Amino acid sequence: MKLQRLIALTLGSTLFYSVGATLYYRNTNQRRIHRHATCDALYLTFDDGPHPFYTPKLLDLLAEHNAKATFFVVGEHAKAYPELLKRMSEEGHAIGIHHMHHRSSWTMTPQALREEVTQCARVIETITGRAPQLYRPPWGHFNAASMKVSPYPFVLWSHIFGDWKVSQNHLSRLLEEDIPNGSILLLHDHDGTLGADLGAPLQTLEAVEQFLKLQTGRSFHALSKEVLR
Repeated sequence: MKLQRLIALTLGSTLFYSVGATLYYRNTNQRRIHRHATCDALYLTFDDGPHPFYTPKLLDLLAEHNAKATFFVVGEHAKAYPELLKRMSEEGHAIGIHHMHHRSSWTMTPQALREEVTQCARVIETITGRAPQLYRPPWGHFNAASMKVSPYPFVLWSHIFGDWKVSQNHLSRLLEEDIPNGSILLLHDHDGTLGADLGAPLQTLEAVEQFLKLQTGRSFHALSKEVLR
């Protein structure tokens, strides 16, 4: 019985620390942002990059349509391709934190999580000369220490399309739905993440190109702390 109680206690504590914290931050926490209801623009956000092949094509596409976006970058990828971060910054896009490595907060101690966030922030600021303002953890996973560890607003999303998959994604919704102003759209510009299909960002690029062509007259802005107040 003691062993069973210990197992139950351990499991309960683990679920509280990870899944429970994620549910809280996603649904009730005041610092989380999933939509900017008072804005007359749309917000394209891209996770997991930068990637040496997909990200330049995406930046070209955004420049062609005069659209600004927000990139939640993985620190080790940013460090490997600093020229892409410099280009993002120079072209008016926002750059946010997505951990130094693409690791779930569920698997990390508070100290490990702090290091993931601060190291990624340091890489971004070193390359661009600008401190990041926003944070989106990989997979949208939080743990019970997230609020104390990260001083940044938690940016979630209003629309997610499963675009890390080549098939069984929902990119058609990007072209078929009437997406209201203030929406934050979650997409990806890297295919090296656990669970992602190789080549999946090519479909994302095609869908985003069609989407931007359809949205004539609408504005696409980069996110910032000022915009989200």
